[in-house]
Amino acid sequence: MQLGRSGLFVSSVGLGTMQFGWSVDEAGSVEVMDTFVEMGGTFVDTADIYSAWAGRMGGPEQPGGVSEEIIGRWMKARGNRDRIVVATKVRGAMGVNFSEGRSTVHQREGLSRQWIQQACEDSLRRLQVDHIDLYQAHWIDPLVPIEETLGAFTDLVRQGKVRYIGCSNHSAWRIVEALWAADRHGLERYVSLQPEYNLLSPNRGDVERELAPMCERYGIGVVPYSPLAGGLLTGKYRRGEDLPDSVRAEENAEQKVTDGTWDIIETLVEVAERNDISPATAAIAWQQSKSFVTAPIVGANRPSQLKGTLTGLDKGLPADDLAELDRVSDFHMPRYASED
Repeated sequence: MQLGRSGLFVSSVGLGTMQFGWSVDEAGSVEVMDTFVEMGGTFVDTADIYSAWAGRMGGPEQPGGVSEEIIGRWMKARGNRDRIVVATKVRGAMGVNFSEGRSTVHQREGLSRQWIQQACEDSLRRLQVDHIDLYQAHWIDPLVPIEETLGAFTDLVRQGKVRYIGCSNHSAWRIVEALWAADRHGLERYVSLQPEYNLLSPNRGDVERELAPMCERYGIGVVPYSPLAGGLLTGKYRRGEDLPDSVRAEENAEQKVTDGTWDIIETLVEVAERNDISPATAAIAWQQSKSFVTAPIVGANRPSQLKGTLTGLDKGLPADDLAELDRVSDFHMPRYASED
């Protein structure tokens, strides 16, 4: 799949690695990556802060960068760097529980020239590579002018340390501002956007009515994260049953689970059963049916989870089933700004 109008091509599904070193250890992470490659995957996404929060959420305390280190050791052991599209991100505070950010002497945070340059060197070292294929601004840094951020990214591209740049968790106007600054000053432009997007996303309306048309107009590839809504769209949870005692399930219970949520999940399960695929596969197929989506980014703790999601994905979903999923999930869509 071509990523926007860039010369970068990725697999139709990306592998998210936020869980590496947090909810899955290194051996398990290696098994997941091996399975992903065996199933035709090439696009691996991570971030420098993964998973600096692990200690406060029941996992081992770590300063961030662990996911990158695991990926780097795996690529070196497998000798497959030339077959993997490596994407990582910069912005968040490093250190155990984000303890080395702007409020400390370390200043290991943000999208300033100084930190982008240092963070890139750190990521290259952890990944054991000489360049990053896609380097992304993890989210906005309101304290730094966009020209400084893009200038730092441009320097890295010209030095051969980064091939393309992208962004994550950005609003449409922020991206257009960045594109305008890039055109005006002759700087590298963002070629991709990584938003949260799924059947349950509270911001689904923002993505479909604002971000998607903008990305299609300006040639920006969209690689959504959390396509399974933290596991809710796998179909393993049922209305009226207690959610399992896990961090992600507790977060979902507090933030996302409503009667409307269960209506969507139950419809998804019915659609999956009619098509003899898993609910997770159906959820990804729905997302891939959107013309603006390049490659959903899927995470997994075990190879079996990944296989359950990717098996049968090439079949797609019939138009009637796609329309039914759109209809049942429409309660998230805003009733303003419609062009209909």
